Amino acid sequence: MSAPTDGTRRRRRPAGGLADNLPGDGNGCYLGAMRLLFVMDPVTTILVDEDTSFALMLEAAGRGHEVHHCLLRELELHEGELVARCRPAEPRRDPRGPVRLGPARREPVAGFDVVMVRKDPPFDPPYLWATLLLEHVREQCLVVNDPRGLREANEKLYALRFPELTPETLVSADPEAIADFTDRVGGRSVLKPVDGHGGGGIFVLDREDLNFRALLEAATADGSRPVVAQRFLPEVRRGDKRILLLDGEPLGAILRVPREGEARSNIHVGGQVQPTDLDADDRRIVQALAPSLRADGLWFVGIDVIGGRLTEVNVTSPTGIQQASRFLGRSLEARVLDWLEARVAGRPG
Repeated sequence: MSAPTDGTRRRRRPAGGLADNLPGDGNGCYLGAMRLLFVMDPVTTILVDEDTSFALMLEAAGRGHEVHHCLLRELELHEGELVARCRPAEPRRDPRGPVRLGPARREPVAGFDVVMVRKDPPFDPPYLWATLLLEHVREQCLVVNDPRGLREANEKLYALRFPELTPETLVSADPEAIADFTDRVGGRSVLKPVDGHGGGGIFVLDREDLNFRALLEAATADGSRPVVAQRFLPEVRRGDKRILLLDGEPLGAILRVPREGEARSNIHVGGQVQPTDLDADDRRIVQALAPSLRADGLWFVGIDVIGGRLTEVNVTSPTGIQQASRFLGRSLEARVLDWLEARVAGRPG
């Protein structure tokens, strides 16, 4: 098959495949369809009305693109060539079986147009090793998010590159330093594990609490493990805003409101999701972050904002697209696929 002269991607049309619904060029090839590999958790973990990865898979398949699935451990390096032991994936909005997987086969990862790295945290050694393996294809296909960006952008620490946007923060393993910091910011602080996710391991530290010292010791493993300590923001009672960004631009947002008696607003620990809009502080934060996100290849990101202050930058598998789409009455996953198609075709997103 000769290369097209107009820059349009053409692939051989697979018999009986999803691409049968796409326009062809009269020579057995179809125009514009992509092959996407989702590197993520097992499909048995999918919640059809919540998961962002599932929404992206469903949108891609609905457009006639090829969708494939693999786990982190199914990435292999064969004499310098990155290979995935992957399976064709057929997503459907069925809670009993949201994704039907076909037979596994080893395929060169460079043969995919887009690799969506959507493995949920924690960012542990297997996750790190996977990003190092993905280095072998980062110049050959579109990897979202870029493996180098994933390694550099710790979800708790990346925001601290922008101290003018964040609450007062200390990163330390020293209980005395954290105690002094808590005093300086008014007697209350929030402790977060550097590698935490989903609200796990987060404490509100209060000088009036009889457990103050015990919490410090537990959080820092008796002074051996650094934690993130931030000034407590009372505005969290009104909600923690999750803003989804695509190529540095706002895609949509949701407000996660903690349940009664709870300081954490994460959905995983019972936070209630409500509609919200971006205000001037949100837009200022997005504008300040955008150049760094683009430079680091962090194309699809979720930032967390409380009371006009940036608290986290989520890059591994940001969530919230289905909830935001329902509130807005339009498909945000469609906008992500529009952007992916444009990038693969070499057009501006």
